[in-house]
Amino acid sequence: MLSKVLSAAIVDLDAQIIEVEVDVSFGLRSFNIVGLPDKAVEESKERVGSAINSSKFKSPFHQPIRVLVNLAPADLKKEGSLYDLPIALAFLSASEQIKFDNQDKVFVGELALDGKLRPIKGTLSLVLAAKKDGLKEIILPKANASEAGLINLIKEDNVSDAKPEAIKIIGVECLKEVIDYLEGKKMISSFQTDKKKFLKEQNYSVDLAWIKGQEYAKRALEIAAAGSHHLLMLGPPGAGKTLLAKAIPSILPPLSFEESLEVTKIYSISGFLPLGTSLMKLRPFRSPHHTSSEPALIGGGNPPRPGEITLAHRGILFLDEFPEFHRDVLESLRQPIEEGKITILRAKNRLTLPARFTLIASSNPCPCGYYGDPERQCTCTPSQISKYRRKLSGPLMDRIDLFIEVPQLKYEKLVAQDEKNSSSKIREKVIKARQIQQARLSFAKQNLSGRERFSLNLTNSEMSIPEIKKFCQIDLKSQALLRKYVDSGKLSARGYHRVLKVSRTIADLDQSESISFDHLSEALMYRIKEN
Repeated sequence: MLSKVLSAAIVDLDAQIIEVEVDVSFGLRSFNIVGLPDKAVEESKERVGSAINSSKFKSPFHQPIRVLVNLAPADLKKEGSLYDLPIALAFLSASEQIKFDNQDKVFVGELALDGKLRPIKGTLSLVLAAKKDGLKEIILPKANASEAGLINLIKEDNVSDAKPEAIKIIGVECLKEVIDYLEGKKMISSFQTDKKKFLKEQNYSVDLAWIKGQEYAKRALEIAAAGSHHLLMLGPPGAGKTLLAKAIPSILPPLSFEESLEVTKIYSISGFLPLGTSLMKLRPFRSPHHTSSEPALIGGGNPPRPGEITLAHRGILFLDEFPEFHRDVLESLRQPIEEGKITILRAKNRLTLPARFTLIASSNPCPCGYYGDPERQCTCTPSQISKYRRKLSGPLMDRIDLFIEVPQLKYEKLVAQDEKNSSSKIREKVIKARQIQQARLSFAKQNLSGRERFSLNLTNSEMSIPEIKKFCQIDLKSQALLRKYVDSGKLSARGYHRVLKVSRTIADLDQSESISFDHLSEALMYRIKEN
């Protein structure tokens, strides 16, 4: 007998509804799964057989029957363990052990050998696909119900293809409970998620008030946070570059609910969503080691998976010891820095991932770290210093907005108090600047579809050239200053536009409608280093 139920497959960062067809016939005992399954899907027959037996039903391995499972469409790669539950239910229905109405229902979940359901990856994407296709109910492990329930909190103008009615979220603990629910023997209410509990104030591990001195660096961090500008810190070992970078999340605006959903979707599919967490509430802070490979940083592998730049989406990518990274790894950052996304092409795969991150990098001035230090002598040879600095190419450096030096501090600075530059006070200024940017650039969302608006949150660093020309007007005195640096070759065309973006952010921090000469001069100070 043939039975069919609906499930879903992860495709890139989205999902697609698939059909799980099971045919049971008498014959030589066999259990085959077709439809491009990976190893985890092929092994599901062992888990399914044991789970069915533990749930007091007849296992396919205890009967003289042939079982054929087809995952359609057959040309779509199926990965993971989420097909255990639909395969088990389709088999029980095909072997006439249970009867249930599977109309408009989606089933996902991994089965333990005792019949219990284990949590799965990519829940939010799976539920989004189900709602997009107009399905009314999804049955999944109870541990994933809270994350799935977020779908009913998304406003309809943010998900253009979603149906207006809410989808039922049924969280279950074991296969027997699923069967009892489907046969009407047990009532399970749809899981309801409370939006308010996800929007509480967050605590941060590092506060800028803990860092004494370094006012120049803190000002640069404020500008970088306000406009999502990329920043490179240069200084000797122990000057506080790493601590400054770790304090950046404490001055960033909190994630909006839509941004949280976007980041949660990435972390859920990647398997990095913390246990017991339904929604990512803090902006990501990723700090990969300098020995990281290119696929680890930008994504890749077989099948392709998100890399650190995607995991840092809407947050911070901190690259400590910047020149120690392999040169090809650093060069691979050029496209995502410019476009806010990365497209990975392989022989059999094509994957486009979001990568709208803020790059914060730190570097020593030389291999020993003390070149130019007034107190300690540098032990590096000129060739060593030249080789060290050549790892950072001109095109890559041209894509960084702010360059600052972080010097060693004197004792008086180390013991001084810095309540003026606490994270909470700076964060208030950053939030106001971001609100100004949102109001100014909101027109860009008018001609976009609902799904594109859902994934868009423009800041000054993301302005296109027409937007720069419209919103970054400067006076004649400022134009003359910029002409001097452009004509002398100290400022490239890309650098010219980046200086204007930073100037616009500095003006927003001052809540000024226009860019003044002082705003432009400060932006140039972070960009141009006179020898």
